[in-house]
Amino acid sequence: MITDDRMIAFGKRVREVRKGKGISQEKLAEMAGIDRSYMGNIERGEKNVTLKKVYEICDALGVEIRDLVQGSD
Repeated sequence: MITDDRMIAFGKRVREVRKGKGISQEKLAEMAGIDRSYMGNIERGEKNVTLKKVYEICDALGVEIRDLVQGSD
């Protein structure tokens, strides 16, 4: 499996925001309509998530996409 530094950074940021909001991984997955194991893959940077899924995660966390993408201002 090939990982990309940007995928890893995105997953870490999702985890940081999720934990900062006190949301479990399982709950976030449920809120975003994503399987819990898939959410774990995303947070570890193991899945190249679609833009649709990124927006679903953003909606579930109540953040803008720029808040999860490294280097955005």
